[in-house]
Amino acid sequence: MLCVAAGFGLGFVTSLPVAFLMAWYTPVQKIIEPWINFIRNIPALGYAPLLVLVFGIGQRPAIILIWICSFMTMSITIYQGIKNIDVTLIKAARVLGANDFDIFLKIICPATVPFIITAVRLGLSAALTTLLAAESTGAQAGIGMRIRSLANSFESAPMLMYVILLGIIGLILVKIVDIIERKLTGWQETIN
Repeated sequence: MLCVAAGFGLGFVTSLPVAFLMAWYTPVQKIIEPWINFIRNIPALGYAPLLVLVFGIGQRPAIILIWICSFMTMSITIYQGIKNIDVTLIKAARVLGANDFDIFLKIICPATVPFIITAVRLGLSAALTTLLAAESTGAQAGIGMRIRSLANSFESAPMLMYVILLGIIGLILVKIVDIIERKLTGWQETIN
């Protein structure tokens, strides 16, 4: 789970500035978005052997693989959220004399929070589903490695236990994100 936490954390920290830069500056978007879409469509299992060749066996290639998958998912989600902000709000702020920093701080950031929360949900899911591929990079321990080794020896009961454990961890993480979402987006109208 350390690999998931580290890879997801790196993915989140790097996807925020990339998404904001792509949404704010068209030349940056034209350069970066095609690469993100290209890399995002390659399955994680395709990267695993390459990462082992470059970084060796252990946790480093697993963390990098989880980072790649969560970064791609979160950066595109946040970018699309920023692009869907109501332009009327930005135009009204400009008419009222707001500069770029004020618009970013008082309009873009609050309006983007729901999309960032959605990106976190999707990024966590990508990180957890990439775990098996990531730990096939020669990890010595971890849930993904245990599931893989139990599958190789056809031990279905303990393997199922680890799969259920992964599902429980995913549910707990979703509940934590739900709590954070309620705290940060209490102002937002919702449909019941």
